[in-house]
Amino acid sequence: ADKPKASDAVKRENRTGWAFMAPFGILFALVFILPIIWAIYSSFFRQVTTGGGAYGGGELVDKFVGLQNFQYVITSGNFWAGVGRVVLYTVIQVPVMIIAALALAMLIDSYIVKHITAFRLSYFLPYAIPGLVASIIWVYLVKVLAAIGIKLNFFGDNVVLGSMANITTWTFTGYNMLIFLAALQAIPHDLYEAARIDGASGFQIAMKIKLPNVRAAALLAMLLSIVGTIQLFNEPQVMSISDPSISKSYTPMMMALNTSQGTLTPGGDGPASAVAIVMALIAGVLAVVYTLVERKVNAE
Repeated sequence: ADKPKASDAVKRENRTGWAFMAPFGILFALVFILPIIWAIYSSFFRQVTTGGGAYGGGELVDKFVGLQNFQYVITSGNFWAGVGRVVLYTVIQVPVMIIAALALAMLIDSYIVKHITAFRLSYFLPYAIPGLVASIIWVYLVKVLAAIGIKLNFFGDNVVLGSMANITTWTFTGYNMLIFLAALQAIPHDLYEAARIDGASGFQIAMKIKLPNVRAAALLAMLLSIVGTIQLFNEPQVMSISDPSISKSYTPMMMALNTSQGTLTPGGDGPASAVAIVMALIAGVLAVVYTLVERKVNAE
């Protein structure tokens, strides 16, 4: 027997749904899918000089080089040194930021704080400032401190990563706080009332009820933070203006930009795309490893 066909009303609803999704789908393809495809395509090419004579000249053309760009990235000491800095930065910065965000969310969700809207807005406000602008603000503050006689070495070899972590933590703690706050406010308040009837204190409710129920939010915040920090760029790029010791390949994303601009050799879009693709793979692997470890810990 033939399967019953959908009614005209259902078909109209489906068409309406696709019509509403179409603008997003088109923009998503233009600004996300197509650039990824182009980056993968260009990573197999490298700019070489053709023509010319004994005194140079000629023109740059894109030459298919297969996996040579990826070989260059994988065997580059500068690249892996940058990866090491970013991983160290992530290990230090992400836990501090997540713990601070969770503490702020639990504080706002408690009965201690009044005028919650004002506190929530003030904590979230730094996230509204673009990362580049935030980096410029903090570099300017360091110069102001030096001008008034407070000469703290924020650009020292052992301190500069901490200075970058400070900027990122200030910018994104409020954003992660909202993730935790949404998870806390989704917990049924009946659980709190039952716990109070059983004699639980506010601290016990926070430890035994609130924390276990924000694990999913913590996983989301950690994954977003790992993927974000592995792409560290704004902070070192801005700070390199005041600190010449921050090289053009200090982080992989700086290396990709300067490679594309030809200030690093080999230059051009091909090697730069290879750097970006390898970093995307590393970020994906780190995210998967963290997810598997988190699941194993929860299962136990």
